[in-house]
Amino acid sequence: MPAASAPDAASAAPAAESSSPWRSLKYRSMRWWSLANFVSNAGTWMQLTVQNLLVLKITGSAAATGLSISVQAAPALLVSLAGGAAVDRLPRKLTAAVSQALLGAVAFTTAVLVALGRLDVPVLMVLAAVTGLIATVDGPACALLGNDLVREEDVPSAIGVGSLVHSAGRLVGTALAGVAIGFFGTAAAYAANGVSFLFVASVIPFLRPAPGAVRAPARRAPALPAQRGSRPAGGDMTVRQGLAFFARRPRLVALAGITGISAIFGRNYGLTLAVLVTGPLAGGAEAFGTVSTVLAVGGIVGAVLGARLGRPSVRVVGTLAAVGGLLQIVAGLSPSLAVLLVLVLPMAVVESVSDTAGTTVLQTDPPAHLRGRVLGVWRTISTAWGLGGPPALGLLMQLAGARGALVVGGVIIAGTIGAGFALRRRRTSPAVVLRTEDRGVPDLSTAA
Repeated sequence: MPAASAPDAASAAPAAESSSPWRSLKYRSMRWWSLANFVSNAGTWMQLTVQNLLVLKITGSAAATGLSISVQAAPALLVSLAGGAAVDRLPRKLTAAVSQALLGAVAFTTAVLVALGRLDVPVLMVLAAVTGLIATVDGPACALLGNDLVREEDVPSAIGVGSLVHSAGRLVGTALAGVAIGFFGTAAAYAANGVSFLFVASVIPFLRPAPGAVRAPARRAPALPAQRGSRPAGGDMTVRQGLAFFARRPRLVALAGITGISAIFGRNYGLTLAVLVTGPLAGGAEAFGTVSTVLAVGGIVGAVLGARLGRPSVRVVGTLAAVGGLLQIVAGLSPSLAVLLVLVLPMAVVESVSDTAGTTVLQTDPPAHLRGRVLGVWRTISTAWGLGGPPALGLLMQLAGARGALVVGGVIIAGTIGAGFALRRRRTSPAVVLRTEDRGVPDLSTAA
């Protein structure tokens, strides 16, 4: 047997390392990609924090601040499908590098306008919309590019490390926003974010895919003579095909349902726990700050645990989501802040592990040539949840109070997922399969 090459030897980790949450970092390109993403996330969160303060300063309106966030999210709801299709059609490294450079150009443009005193709300809204439009391509391109840098079995680790990088970047970027404003001015935050995007764009050309990576290089089918009635070249790259694949894939539909229920009736802890802490538990801003810190710590712990996963299933995601719903019920009944703090940590851990498992399924289940479009479908769905969840939860809190919203939401999450599991178990039981076969009808319930 020939000796392994250097990359192969690096990827042939001992069995003891196969479940290490840090195993994806044994790849040199992944280490560089993680560093680049940390810098980019810190810059993005610094800009987001400064932007919210800037809108408040210009308008004095919290509603205008919320509108700027919605305007930036709107393109994800409207054109993510097209963005995902573009990621499938175009070279991934080039797409990610160009999109990062364009995001940097928007940040530098904003910095210049702020420095010259020419930035008003309409211009800021336009820039936010442009940023959101570019992100519909940049998001799936960068997510899938990270998976290309590791072997398939190390994808959960890559996603977990990415989650850690995101959390660390958020903490650092939020802290740096105050420093930037205090010492250098608002324009400096936008300029720093522009530099962070250019740093990522400069790193991408030097990244190398790992042997045995999830995505093999795209191969185009050989050209065939045109025939009457045949579909035009590139017809296999249509948005409709991505939608059809998603809709016909039971495990992806189930994943969307589980995540949607959890996103609408749970997980908005920044809203529900804030009302619970400052209302029924009679705490103040400091108390909620403590709860938020515990949530952040739990998210980091969960990302590390999630990175140890091998090949998670939708059943794992659903089970974790149901456990999170049950913990949410108990949290809603907390008699004191101390009890709530004990519950918040496992809630955040379960949520983070579930997110890592779900992301792994989403990014590895579709065939390589469809992954961009599947992520585009997912981004559209998740944006709808993100925009519709808080108002629905706010209405529920208005009707049932903070405790009632947590309890009712937890019951809906755990009950819906439990009912789905029971229904699937019944459809796949030997008796049902036997009756189906006796009628001569193929059983499709386990097609996922």
